[in-house]
Amino acid sequence: MKKIFLSIVLLLSVSISWSQRSQIIAYIDMEYILENVPEYLEAQNTLDEKVVKWRQTLDKEARHIEVLKSDLANEKAILTKDLIEEKEEEIALKQDELRRLESLYFGPKGDMFLLRKQLVKPIQDQVYNAIQSISARKKYDFVFDKSSDLVMLYSNKKYDISDLVLGTIDRTRLVDQKNAKKEERKNAPNELTTQQKEAIAKKEAIVAKKLSEKEAKKKALENRRNELLKKREEKRELLRKKKEALKKKKEDQKKEQEKKDENNN
Repeated sequence: MKKIFLSIVLLLSVSISWSQRSQIIAYIDMEYILENVPEYLEAQNTLDEKVVKWRQTLDKEARHIEVLKSDLANEKAILTKDLIEEKEEEIALKQDELRRLESLYFGPKGDMFLLRKQLVKPIQDQVYNAIQSISARKKYDFVFDKSSDLVMLYSNKKYDISDLVLGTIDRTRLVDQKNAKKEERKNAPNELTTQQKEAIAKKEAIVAKKLSEKEAKKKALENRRNELLKKREEKRELLRKKKEALKKKKEDQKKEQEKKDENNN
């Protein structure tokens, strides 16, 4: 219903404007354009490879948690209450870590969002710039996206400017490559300017900061895990000493009883 409503509103708007002057309308197929832009396909492949690796990491952690749960279920009958609580706490800690890692990868501002923005946005900008250039040159009043939510009940192929957009992107790419080579040859013998050095230093500082933050989080998690393991070991040692003391007490009582029996005989 929403799509139909938008289509009706659009048609009414165009019809009203048509009475004032002729409107020049064109459309594109964004999916078709992106599928034919090599940079987009390369960016998408890079993103897909990262997603596969992230999924593998999450699956590995999830399987490890399932193993811990299974081990606890199998050993529960022979474990003390304290040991059961420790293992349950360790599992809960692993589950929290898994949720945090999943959010880090696929959250609203996670690695996937940032990487997609970094890889895809420049390509989308190329497409929009090409559309604006063609629209200004051919004086289009409206350019619609055929692959969007807007319902196009009929579209004449002669108003499809998708190939024009691709041609503009290709020409822009060639020009940029030529200019880049000229600039590279021009600046090759020269040292980096102060501004370039500052920009490089700034990028390196940002990367170093991110690495430091990740390392700090990793270290904090490791410290927490070590603390948990230490507490568990202390409890086990305490339990062992209690068992040994109880065993020794029983042995002493047994020896005392044996002495009494010998005296009575």
